Amino acid sequence: MLKEIEKFLKSKISNRKNYAIPKVWIEGFEQVYGDIFEEKENLLFVNPYLFFSKSISFILEHAKDIEYSKSLSIINGKKENNWIKNACIYGSLPRMTTAFNHKGFGTFEELDILGFKESGTFLKMIPLLLYMKKFKINTLYLLPISSSSTLFKKGSIGSPYAVKNPLKIDESYHDPLLEIFNVDDEFKALVEAAHILNIRVILDFIPRTASRDSDLIKNHPDWFYWIKIDDLSTYKPPKIEQLPFKIPDINDLHIIYRNLEVRKHLKKFVDSPDKIDPQKWEKVKNMEGNILVNIIKEFGIVTPPGFSDWVNDTQPTWDDITFLRLYLDHPIAAQNYVPENQKPYILFDVIKASKFPGAKPNYELWEYLSDIIPTYQKKFGIDGARIDMGHALPSKLQEMIIKKAKNLDPSFVFIAEELEMDNDEKAKNDGYNMILGNTWYSVARREEFYKLVEEKSIKMKLPFMASPETPDTPRISAREFGDKLKYLAPFLIYFLPNGVPYINSGQEIGEIQPMNLGLDNSIWGKTVLPPDDEFYGKLAFFDHYVLHWNNVDKNIFNFLKELMKMREIYKEFILNGEFKYVYFNYQDGYLANYSYWINNKGIIIVGNLDLSWGREFEIYLDKTYGENLEIKSINIWKKDGNIPIIAPSNVLKMFLDPGDFALIKINI
Repeated sequence: MLKEIEKFLKSKISNRKNYAIPKVWIEGFEQVYGDIFEEKENLLFVNPYLFFSKSISFILEHAKDIEYSKSLSIINGKKENNWIKNACIYGSLPRMTTAFNHKGFGTFEELDILGFKESGTFLKMIPLLLYMKKFKINTLYLLPISSSSTLFKKGSIGSPYAVKNPLKIDESYHDPLLEIFNVDDEFKALVEAAHILNIRVILDFIPRTASRDSDLIKNHPDWFYWIKIDDLSTYKPPKIEQLPFKIPDINDLHIIYRNLEVRKHLKKFVDSPDKIDPQKWEKVKNMEGNILVNIIKEFGIVTPPGFSDWVNDTQPTWDDITFLRLYLDHPIAAQNYVPENQKPYILFDVIKASKFPGAKPNYELWEYLSDIIPTYQKKFGIDGARIDMGHALPSKLQEMIIKKAKNLDPSFVFIAEELEMDNDEKAKNDGYNMILGNTWYSVARREEFYKLVEEKSIKMKLPFMASPETPDTPRISAREFGDKLKYLAPFLIYFLPNGVPYINSGQEIGEIQPMNLGLDNSIWGKTVLPPDDEFYGKLAFFDHYVLHWNNVDKNIFNFLKELMKMREIYKEFILNGEFKYVYFNYQDGYLANYSYWINNKGIIIVGNLDLSWGREFEIYLDKTYGENLEIKSINIWKKDGNIPIIAPSNVLKMFLDPGDFALIKINI
């Protein structure tokens, strides 16, 4: 497919240079493009067909006579899934990552007056693969790309997590430049290009929920929960004053179900429309227009919004999604608390099906859900998947999802949305190969950061995502002391044992606006941009958003490039070296440290977690290594560059400024 798109693009090339791109997209790859740009006011203008064809031609130069729409492991004849330990991940919401004002004037438009798609497309992601290679990226993780809904949307566009049809790719990713191709063709080309460059592709899947107007409703209204439209305005998770903020246990159920708010809540639920009036349903499901809107008009019922499975969570309802009905009966543990005629309902225990299963699995739905990932494997050759809220799924459904994918490709990797580091062993037993973890939380809290480095990381049973920020959290550059943390956090966690480096799209250019407010944030978190910024108050999960490509923080950009280069050089130490803690002349809980040793060489990683005061200290190298050493050379790498030690000895005297750090390279 990539070759076909290249051929088409070449046939459309003209002399018009009217497509603007930021300089940073092509820096370092000028030789790929040659003299095809015209610079105006810090923007590069180019003929779009020439630009994209040049990108693709360069990638195709590295291709062999191989079918690249298979997973990279299948292409290479590998069956192991330990490749994730070697991964360096770039996380992207493509509609944001490659969004740009291509006309070069005025404000952002999804489709501008010149016919250019200014929101992100798969075509635009292809040259961005070369950009990612500058950071030694070998794995591309994409947030949901499935068809999403714009009903009950929270911003100007729908959330990618409000999945309308999980088997279809969202049409918004089609680029009008590729007029004869469809969005599936374009995604296939992106995966092919990634695989040619030895970049794997991981997708995000959401099996527990669907958009409120899911395409599945038409043929399976009984796979959903329903309430009267008149009750929608008062619909919310019941408050249980006798309990704290928690995931309920079985011993809490008698308190929950005797609660007056809960009893009122249960009465709001009704049968699905096909059961209320089968004849009317046959008519309604074949009507033109949005299926849910027609149901509301004809039946006066609606799918209810989702909410947290934690009791007394202060989050409002999740208005753009609803829960799928994974069991055809009520939770076994709750059946004595509900009346015999109780309609299918949503409550904390129902949506935590892993903990509170029913007796009658909705097997038809389970088969459908477990076939989604294999569909993408067969069609596009993806390499892995993150399962959204997999820990809340019935264990047998989770097992089905993982087993079907790995039957097709034993090397296929599953990432668990597990934020508790201590749940790594459970995730491993469930069949996962990696967890998200909570490094983004720890790096913003000194004591947690110290524990992560000194205690937790070395004990992990699974690799975890070493991420200073995620799509759900504040940007690391916008944190308190962000001017120091944006360097210190990636330095310390990208070298951690079991850590898999993760760059969240925009982190590398110093972006401060979060993509979502889901974790460790408040409503004020979306107001970090100056009020006169075009995207002030906008969140990429719900609104069109353009990263500040024309205002790149060159310091963090160049630092992350050099840091990832250093990690690549010393990756063998991290993966196969002997781990040792560093022996100081004192320790006060602020000097985060660890080291790796192979034969007569070692690397020491040390960082000052005190963001206000410097630290002067000594490192005893022989005690760190565990025996007397004859030091040949010591070289220290800091963010300002390399510092050779003129007269190396077994005692290394150092001073680190607040938030400063060092990579110490030792030749014995």
